[in-house]
Amino acid sequence: MTTPQSATLSLACELIARDSTTPDDAGCQQLIGQRLAACGFHLEPMRFGEVDNLWARRGTTQPVLCFAGHTDVVPTGPLERWDSAPFQPVVRDGMLYGRGAADMKGSLAAMVVAIERFVAAHPTHRGSIALLITSDEEGPATEGTVKVVETLVARNEPVDWCIVGEPSSTELVGDVVKNGRRGSLNARLLVKGRQGHVAYPHLARNPIHLAAPALAELADEVWDQGNDFFPPTSFQISNVHSGTGATNVVPGELEALINFRFSTESTVAGLQERVRGILDRHGLDYELDWTLSGLPFLTEPGELLDGVAAAIRQVTGRDTQASTSGGTSDGRFIATMGTQVVELGPVNATIHQLNEHVSASDLDTLTDIYFTTLQRLLA
Repeated sequence: MTTPQSATLSLACELIARDSTTPDDAGCQQLIGQRLAACGFHLEPMRFGEVDNLWARRGTTQPVLCFAGHTDVVPTGPLERWDSAPFQPVVRDGMLYGRGAADMKGSLAAMVVAIERFVAAHPTHRGSIALLITSDEEGPATEGTVKVVETLVARNEPVDWCIVGEPSSTELVGDVVKNGRRGSLNARLLVKGRQGHVAYPHLARNPIHLAAPALAELADEVWDQGNDFFPPTSFQISNVHSGTGATNVVPGELEALINFRFSTESTVAGLQERVRGILDRHGLDYELDWTLSGLPFLTEPGELLDGVAAAIRQVTGRDTQASTSGGTSDGRFIATMGTQVVELGPVNATIHQLNEHVSASDLDTLTDIYFTTLQRLLA
């Protein structure tokens, strides 16, 4: 006799079964939309370029509690190295296996089921419930959440609170929530020299030799001390390339890729100015091409963070830890609206890995936490 699946597990399996490798949504949003429409949500599909987005809302008044997530998943990697087909969900030993199980179709299923339960229990709830779903989070993230946010801002449709379903937990569901993220600033540095023969170095200018002291100084620089919520800003050189491949040629240029993960103690303009200052002091002939992936954001203790923490304690009996560690998420776009944002999802131990999986019971726990948060904020 097989054990019947919970509503959350069943929906998670339906979503995982759809190959929504970024930026393909593969009909996931249509499936979710049908469930939401049955609960009285107004659906507004928003397609930008090749990216499908969905803005769904129930209610017309404030406050607005928005759940946010993405249906796209990263590529599977070598299929032969999976123990089971990545888009054929299977439960083994209490674990749900499949691409997107943890990141983040499990969270989406928990959100939908929690909302269905809440609306059934509180059909005249206060304020509004919304979902913002994209298929462009794992890709360039240029036609997804950021475009939906621009649309909402243009028509003056604010969002008070947002729960992003990114897998925030480390060992037990709800043990960590993200209440902010560091900013990410990238640059391509091109240092120019003069190509020549290694036997005649006086006729050449080696950009590797010229750049090395400056790169070392950049790596040793203390950019800030961080604060109570963020660790100090970090600088990393992720790639260095130079040379023609020949042993007897002094290269003509060097290219380095650099990244800052920066706290609210630093600004984009300030970091850029300090980098230029170091490069100028070393007398380099260089070009810098900057790309800002996202600004830092922070949700301090308040209605949303307190409500989520209380819901986790009520459901699990555990206290949660607020953290700003990790990479970027679509929360960075939503926070620009002045929205309180937290990230709360399942354990992240296997995200983007082969044999990605999540505890099936954790998905039910997550559903209960989302439901209890809704009760605390909108009942």
